[in-house]
Amino acid sequence: MPIFMDRHFIKGVTKHMMDMAHEQDIEIQGRHGVQILTYWFDEKRSTAFCLMDSPDKDTISKYHSESHGNIPHEIIEVDPSTVEMFLGRIKDPVPSPGSDKSTEVQVDSAFRTIMFTDLVDSTKMTLSVGDEKAMHYIRVHNAMSREAIRSFDGREIKHTGDGLMVSFVHSGKGVKCAVAIQNAFREYNQTHPEEELRVRIGMSAGEPVQEDEDLFGAVVVQAARLCATAQPESILVSEAVREGCGEEFSFHDVGSFDLKGFSAPVNAYQVKY
Repeated sequence: MPIFMDRHFIKGVTKHMMDMAHEQDIEIQGRHGVQILTYWFDEKRSTAFCLMDSPDKDTISKYHSESHGNIPHEIIEVDPSTVEMFLGRIKDPVPSPGSDKSTEVQVDSAFRTIMFTDLVDSTKMTLSVGDEKAMHYIRVHNAMSREAIRSFDGREIKHTGDGLMVSFVHSGKGVKCAVAIQNAFREYNQTHPEEELRVRIGMSAGEPVQEDEDLFGAVVVQAARLCATAQPESILVSEAVREGCGEEFSFHDVGSFDLKGFSAPVNAYQVKY
């Protein structure tokens, strides 16, 4: 059967209420041929996301209605491996080894910050220095970027050819990672003045299920567009990322941009580092 993720918006919902709803779902799942895999909950945003194996979307709405009455606002079909790459799990979290079994397991939010890196002028490099040397520069980019990604708990989603796509649970850690990447390239260029490498970075943040049919669809597209818009050696972020960082960083408001795929101009901010 296909795997689906749904989105619930329940104003004023608490973790205890969501835990009870999850248990109610599990109790009746067999009646509808559904298998509940796990869920994510964000009390701040009053949203919950359920991952399940189900015959179809209509069945999901029916069993939620019977279980606790909270019918999902959106439902999309997903690839479980993609869900795991973005969100880190496809099963309910379990207590860490050695922890007290009575300790309450924390269910994380599905809100994620997405980052794209781009090695500037990588195509021109191939023409000017040849394939082998250009590939060497891409490997340098990958190695330095991945070191920072590991340091700040990022999850690499994919390699884009001349950059990386990464997911972070916290916007602050994502921006710290981006700054670390830019600083690493700054140091590299100081010791390799004859072969300077420049990177631009774009970041956006949001929830996995919105009005489109792709997991993190609008968030991914916006982060990619901001990366393409960013100047070399800069970090351009969306308003959601800026707000997610609180007072931890300083940003320069660079105005709004008409990004392809978005009906309204997108506000963007450059990280000061």
